[in-house]
Amino acid sequence: MPELPEVEVVRRGIATWVSGRTIETTQVLHSRAVRNHTGGPKDFARRLKGRTVVSVNRRGKFMWLSLDDDHALVTHLGMSGQVLVQPLDAEPEKHMRVRCTFTDGGRAMHFVDQRTFGGMAIHELVEVDHGQWVPEPVVHIARDPLDPFFDPDSFITGIRKKNTQVKRAILDQTLISGIGNIYADESLWRAKIHWATPTNRLTKIQASTLLQHATQVMVEALDQGGTSFDSLYVNVNGESGYFSRELNAYGREGEPCDRCGSIMVREAFANRSSFRCPRCQRKPKAVKT
Repeated sequence: MPELPEVEVVRRGIATWVSGRTIETTQVLHSRAVRNHTGGPKDFARRLKGRTVVSVNRRGKFMWLSLDDDHALVTHLGMSGQVLVQPLDAEPEKHMRVRCTFTDGGRAMHFVDQRTFGGMAIHELVEVDHGQWVPEPVVHIARDPLDPFFDPDSFITGIRKKNTQVKRAILDQTLISGIGNIYADESLWRAKIHWATPTNRLTKIQASTLLQHATQVMVEALDQGGTSFDSLYVNVNGESGYFSRELNAYGREGEPCDRCGSIMVREAFANRSSFRCPRCQRKPKAVKT
C-alpha cells in the first residue's frame, strides 16, 4: 500500500496540474470507486460539476482536493490506486474508475484502480488545530513527521506510554501517520531496534532516534519518487519510483545486511511480514513472537 512518500509524490503532481482548474464533467465508471460517498455515483458527479480546485492537500496517507464550496474530494489509493493526469485524447486505461474533465479543455484527471480497494468521496472540511481544515474522515489521523506542526515531543511521550510492540505503534495512524510496513522496517533497521520491542521499554533517546530515522527515510524516498515494486504505484505521469533500490531491510530476506553482513530474516507480523537483521536488531529478552 502506498505510504507517505508515494502519496506525497502523487499530491505534488496533482497540485501542479489541477490546482485552480474548474471541473466540467465527472464519469464514475465503477460504483465501488465511490462506495464511501453517501449520495452514490450520480450525486458524486453532480456535486463536482462546476467546482474549482482550491488546493491539493495531504495528511499521512490521505489526500484531498479542497474545493471552493468548503468540501473536499478525498482520495485514498488503497493497494493499487493511481491518479493520472493525461491528455483528453489519451487511450483510456483498462482499470479507469473515475474520470474528471475540466472547463479549460486541458488534461483530464483519472482515478485508476486495478483491485478497487481505494476510492473517492466528497466530504465536508472541518477546522482543526492551527487553523487548518481537513475532511471529516481525516480528523482522527495524526500529523506526520513532514508536517510543519508535527510535535516530536508529543510523539516520544505518546509511544513510550503505549503497551504494545514498537512496530505496531508506529503503524498506528492516530499516533503518527504516513508510515506503513515498508518504512517501518526501514526505520527500525536504521535505529537498530527489533520490531517486537515493547514501547514502554523504549528510552527517550531510542524513541527520538527512531523518529529521526523514520523522518529521514521518508524524505529520502520522496526524493527518489517513492518505492515501486511493480506497475501498481506510479506518479501522475505514470512513472515509477526508484527508492526500492535503496531499501536496507524490507524485502531483503536471505540477503546480507548492508551494515554487518549477517543474513537478513523475514518474520511473520500481523498477517504481514517484518524484515530485520538478526545481529543488528536483536530480540529483546522475554519477548515472545
